[in-house]
Amino acid sequence: MNPYRFKSRDTGDVVMLHHTGKRVLQIIGKDPDGPGVLLVEQMPAAVAALQAAIEQEEAEQKRLKEEARVNGEPPPEFEVVSLRMRCAPLFEMIDRCQKAGVEIVWGI
Repeated sequence: MNPYRFKSRDTGDVVMLHHTGKRVLQIIGKDPDGPGVLLVEQMPAAVAALQAAIEQEEAEQKRLKEEARVNGEPPPEFEVVSLRMRCAPLFEMIDRCQKAGVEIVWGI
């Protein structure tokens, strides 16, 4: 499966592996199956949705670790690279694009 390549006129491209890019697009309410655009006015809501998903993921991991500790079980293993880390370049891109007033596109 092809990676997702997020592009703008103001930044370098941000490339995400297929599963991560698809998840990110689903979180921000965009169709992951075709080309798309994130308009400047949609960027604050996209950032908020991603931050909420990151917080939810981290809270769930913390809960599962604590549950394993209480039950005397080994702690669960999670992906080495978290959603927070995977989204960092996209957050930077969104910030720069908002300031420049340019959209972000993918699949084009």
